[in-house]
Amino acid sequence: MRMSLRAVVAAAGIAALAVTTGCGGGGDTPTTPDAGSTPTTGGDTAAETTGAPQRGDADLVIWTDELKIGPITEIAEDFGEDNGITVAVQAVTDLQSNFITANAASNGPDVVVGAHDWIGNMVQNGAIDPLQITADQVSQYSPVAVDAVTYDEQLYGLPYGVEALVLYRNTDLVPEAPATLDEAFATGLELKAAGTVQSAFNLPVGELGDAYHMQPLYTSLGGYVFGRGADGGYDASDLGVGDEASQAAGARIAELGEGGSGALTRSVSGDNSIALFADGQAPFLLSGPWARADVEAAGFGWDVQAVPGFEGAGPAQPFTGIQAFYVASAGANKAFAQEFVGTTMNTEEAMKVMYDGANIPPSLTTLQESEVAADPQLQAYLDAANAGEPMPSIPQMGAVFEPLGQAYSAIIGGADGAETMVATGDTIRTAIAE
Repeated sequence: MRMSLRAVVAAAGIAALAVTTGCGGGGDTPTTPDAGSTPTTGGDTAAETTGAPQRGDADLVIWTDELKIGPITEIAEDFGEDNGITVAVQAVTDLQSNFITANAASNGPDVVVGAHDWIGNMVQNGAIDPLQITADQVSQYSPVAVDAVTYDEQLYGLPYGVEALVLYRNTDLVPEAPATLDEAFATGLELKAAGTVQSAFNLPVGELGDAYHMQPLYTSLGGYVFGRGADGGYDASDLGVGDEASQAAGARIAELGEGGSGALTRSVSGDNSIALFADGQAPFLLSGPWARADVEAAGFGWDVQAVPGFEGAGPAQPFTGIQAFYVASAGANKAFAQEFVGTTMNTEEAMKVMYDGANIPPSLTTLQESEVAADPQLQAYLDAANAGEPMPSIPQMGAVFEPLGQAYSAIIGGADGAETMVATGDTIRTAIAE
């Protein structure tokens, strides 16, 4: 059964979000680890790390990255034993590109695991099939996750993890949570002026900029990247970069930069933003759940919250990233693939294994509830993801990040905010039209 977004909404009672995102961009966002040691598994399951993938002759082949190979292998081994088949779980570098190439040559996996913003490119290349799951099953997942894995009104991925930017706070330096970004910037600047910290507010900018980390600020100030069409999907012809609201956002961001208050600087980048915060040299860090381990190990008191908006402005909406399971269109055993993704993975037990093993906040709502009871701070990560906007998965998003990131770096370095956003919008439109 191929589920359209309208069918999911009607049958499951999931309201389509008026605004919607994983992660993409740069800075300190999580990346696929480099190929390392080969995990070992028992039974008939083969797990390996490869940069030049070879499908092999297993009945069910699953491609993922090294971060997730452990929990996926655990689930896949049980699936293989229950069904009397062999299963190979492989960690593949440059996963999206290698998958599309191998699938086109009919030498790829049956299942691939990756970010939701790959969907547009994978669908454009005919690399994945819609999932065969029911509306009741879809209703178990958070609306933002369902929205993110839906493309052209078809459900293509089974979402298991959600990620979005949050605001970390050193509670030894700032005991009370800021109600607005203005309050956070002002507090950070006071601490910096007093010599208590090196940086007022750790948001990765760097010389190349970081559109991903700037998105909460941009959206609170009224900006958007792509609008939505009548079908609820992103509309590449509706580019918000360079419009009036975008210009106003650029002007306000300029006031926070090196030519203004200095709350944001290019000296903070993806290379040092988490480390500086963990060293106690910044009261705030705008990052994601991937920073939590470093923050916990820092040894000072800390807390986390969804990113607040500017005073008198709109809510801050980071990009929400979804990790999901997909069925390859040219897999050797698509029936096994649909069964594994739609039945075996589509359970709280399997999603719990993924959460424990990969430590990405879950998208299954019952698991969210049970895990928050054990870890109350998880709620802030979920609130941020639910309030965010799914990263546009349309192929045209590939033309956005580099010029928009460079625009933010230039603005924070002293360039005119409004003029820079207009020029950047023109650059993106030209790239999309090519």
